[in-house]
Amino acid sequence: MSSQKMSYVHGASTEPLKFTTIGRTLEDAAERWADREAVVCRHQDIRWTFTQLNDEANELAAGLLAIGFKPNDRIGIWSPNNIEWVITQFATAKAGLVLVNINPAYRVGELEYALNKVECAGIIIAEQFKTSNYVDLLGKLAPELGRSKPGELQAAKLPHLRTVICISSREHPGMRRFSDIAAVGTEVDRHRVSEISSTLQPDNPINIQFTSGTTGMPKGATLTHFNIVNNGYFTGRAMRFTEADRLCIPVPLYHCFGMVMGVLTCVTNGSTMVFPDEAFEPGSVLEAIQAEKCTALHGVPTMFIAELDYANFSDYDLSSLRTGIMAGAPCPVEVMKRVFEEMNMNEVTIAYGMTETSPVSFQSDTQDPMERRVSTVGRIHPHVEVMIVDEQGKIVPCGEKGELCTRGYSVMRGYWNDEEKTRESIDSAGWMHTGDLAIIDDEGFCNIVGRVKDMIIRGGENVYPREIEEYLYRHPQVQDVAVFGVPDQKFGEQIAAWVKLRDGSSATEDEIKNYCREQIAHYKVPAYVRFVDEFPMTVTGKIQKFVMRDTMVEDLGLSIDETA
Repeated sequence: MSSQKMSYVHGASTEPLKFTTIGRTLEDAAERWADREAVVCRHQDIRWTFTQLNDEANELAAGLLAIGFKPNDRIGIWSPNNIEWVITQFATAKAGLVLVNINPAYRVGELEYALNKVECAGIIIAEQFKTSNYVDLLGKLAPELGRSKPGELQAAKLPHLRTVICISSREHPGMRRFSDIAAVGTEVDRHRVSEISSTLQPDNPINIQFTSGTTGMPKGATLTHFNIVNNGYFTGRAMRFTEADRLCIPVPLYHCFGMVMGVLTCVTNGSTMVFPDEAFEPGSVLEAIQAEKCTALHGVPTMFIAELDYANFSDYDLSSLRTGIMAGAPCPVEVMKRVFEEMNMNEVTIAYGMTETSPVSFQSDTQDPMERRVSTVGRIHPHVEVMIVDEQGKIVPCGEKGELCTRGYSVMRGYWNDEEKTRESIDSAGWMHTGDLAIIDDEGFCNIVGRVKDMIIRGGENVYPREIEEYLYRHPQVQDVAVFGVPDQKFGEQIAAWVKLRDGSSATEDEIKNYCREQIAHYKVPAYVRFVDEFPMTVTGKIQKFVMRDTMVEDLGLSIDETA
C-alpha cells in the first residue's frame, strides 16, 4: 500500500464511554437535576421534573411486572408521540423488558409481521392517530380480543401476544388501560424493579427497531443499553448541550431520531425535552419554540422546509434557537443556509447514521466553518471507526468514493432472529456495511453521495442522484426534488426527477432541463421531469425512491427487463 492517506477515521476521545443502563441513567439524572424540567408535552399539558419522570417510570415498571411481564419479554409500542411513550421507554428498560418500536403508519399486515417476528408478549397502543384507529386495526388481526380477559389473549394470528394495553380513558374489551397499570404495582413489585435494575447489564438487548428497507420485509435491529445511552450522550456533546438547553422534538419517538437523539440526548445531558404535538405540524413546532424558548430543534430536511415556508413563519420569535440536528435524509445546502439565516440556528449540526448504529456515526460540530457544515456530515463521533471501501471490500484513498463501513460500540447486536441478514450486514471483523456511498477528505470530513443501490448507470457513466438534486435546489422555483433512475433500452438507465415547486411558483419541464444543461454534464440532465405536490415518504421523512421508480415505469410503459 502506498503512503497515500487512506479513508479510515477513528473518533479517539479522552472522555470514556458510559458502561451503564438506561434505568441507571435516568436515576442519575434525577439525582443530579432533580427539580429541573425534564419533559414538556404541550399537546397533553404535562410538565415533569427529572424526579417526577423517574418516579413515574418506576411505578409503571412495577405495574408491568405485576400484570405478568418478565425480564427479556418483548413489548411493542404503537403510538404517536406522547408522555406515555416516554415513560414506557424508561419503565421497560428498568424492568428488563425489550421495547419494540412499531411505526405508527403500519397497517394490519405490517403489524402482524412485526409482532410475530420478535414474539411480542404485549403491546401498548394508542386509541387512534390521524386516520388509523388502532383499536379497530388490532381487532381485525385478533378478533379474539373482544371475548378475552385482559392479559389472557389467545389469538390465532398472534400466538405470542397475551396483553394489550390501550392509551385511552375508555375501557376496551380484552385490553387494560395504560392509566391503570401503575396502580397495580405493589411494594413487592417495586422492590423487584430495583432488584432487576441492579442485575441488568449494559450489553443486554433493550430495544428493537424495524428498519424500513426499500426491498424485502423490515428487519428488527436489536440495540443495547450501551449502544443508545452513549450515542445519545455524545450526540448532545456535539451540540454543546447543558442543563440550560431545551430541545424541541417533532420527530417520531418510534425512530432513533426521537428516542435516542431526542430523549436520551436530553436525559444524559440534563436538558429539557419539549414535544410540540403528537406528530409533526409546522405551526405547532414554531409555537412551541416561541412559547418554551427552545434552544434546539431537530428535524429531517422536509420538516425544516415546511417550517421555513409556513404561512405565518415571520410572526414567530425564534431568537432563543441556537443549535439542533438536521438528519434522516440528505440535507440540501440551500435549506441549510436558510436555517442558519432565518431560524437563528447558527450552531445547527448535521448528523449521519442508521438505526443499526444507534444511530449517529458522523456529526458536524457547532464550531465547524459554515461551508463544512452545509456540504458535509461532519467528522467521526467519539469511539467510532469508519472506513470507505471499494466493490472488492478494499479500503480506498482519501477523496475516493466507496461504501461506508462502521465499527465500534454503536453497532447493533444484530437483526432479531435473523442470523443470515446479520451476517450479510456485519462482517467477520465487526464492520457494519451501511450501503451508503461516501467520501472522506484529508481532514476527516465525510460527504454522503448516495446509496450503493441508488446509483444510476447511464450509458456506462455512474450518476449520483444527490449531485443533480443539489443543483436543482438552487433553482428559485424549486422547493424539493428527488432524482432516481428508470429503465431505458438505449442507455440502460435514464434519469428522472420529481420536482415540488414553491407555493405560487410555476415552471415547465423544459425550463428545469435547460437549467440543468447550464449547470451539469449532458448525461446528468434528467430525461423525465414530473411536477408533484408530495413525495412518497416513510414516517421518518425518507423519500421512497423505489415507489417513484415503480410509478414512472408503469406510467411511461417501461419494462424493468430493459435495464442493462
